[in-house]
Amino acid sequence: MLLDWFSTKQMDEFADSVVAELRQHFPQAGLDLSTKKSAEKALRTLDRIFTRISAFAAERRPNLYQKACFGNRIKWALKEANYPEPFVEAAADKFMAYLTVSSAARSDSRK
Repeated sequence: MLLDWFSTKQMDEFADSVVAELRQHFPQAGLDLSTKKSAEKALRTLDRIFTRISAFAAERRPNLYQKACFGNRIKWALKEANYPEPFVEAAADKFMAYLTVSSAARSDSRK
């Protein structure tokens, strides 16, 4: 049971699928994502990804360590894909916030 707390295989696979979908929505040559404002505006169009994150959080209920690994994996995958720093930061922050809120909302509803 304790070892499950450190298991990130499912989180890593999910983060990779989120990054793949994000890269499909925002190819490198497509949009100007070099400023924080343009990155946040672009991320508002990602309802499908947010729905997937919400469903995943409700089903798996990730712990603090797994959430941190998810955010770190998203961030580094986007950096390695050479996305601008403002976009990387905005995407990682938004996805982490949504994962945290979705899993917390699910926990509160079970009380």
